[in-house]
Amino acid sequence: MSALPLYHHGAISKAQCEQLLGEKAKDGAYLVRDSETILGAMCLCVYKQKTVYTYRLLRTQTGHITIQATPGVKDKIFKSLDDLVRHFKRRGQGLAMHLRHSVKRKTTYICPQNSTIEELDYESPDCDPDYILVLPS
Repeated sequence: MSALPLYHHGAISKAQCEQLLGEKAKDGAYLVRDSETILGAMCLCVYKQKTVYTYRLLRTQTGHITIQATPGVKDKIFKSLDDLVRHFKRRGQGLAMHLRHSVKRKTTYICPQNSTIEELDYESPDCDPDYILVLPS
């Protein structure tokens, strides 16, 4: 078992996420939560000007993490959530706002060390208006 980063809140709802980010009320505030609609997927949620932008994170068959991008945009693959967060802390990487202020959970959340997701049928980004896609930078 390994502990997840403090900015990963696990299975909180979209409403709980928006409340936490709204309480922080700083542009660039962010957290990661488990997807409510896709088993094994996560969501990177970023606050900007009283709006929460949600980006879907998918785990590859090799256990790496990718952020769902607009069709035609090359996928960016990251070894870990920390690598992904470090990348998107830089300006101009395709998010509505670069990551600036992590919103940390107050409880310990543990995940299995070698958990893998077998071939999941990820739904089309066109059918879920709650998620936005990364545009080319």
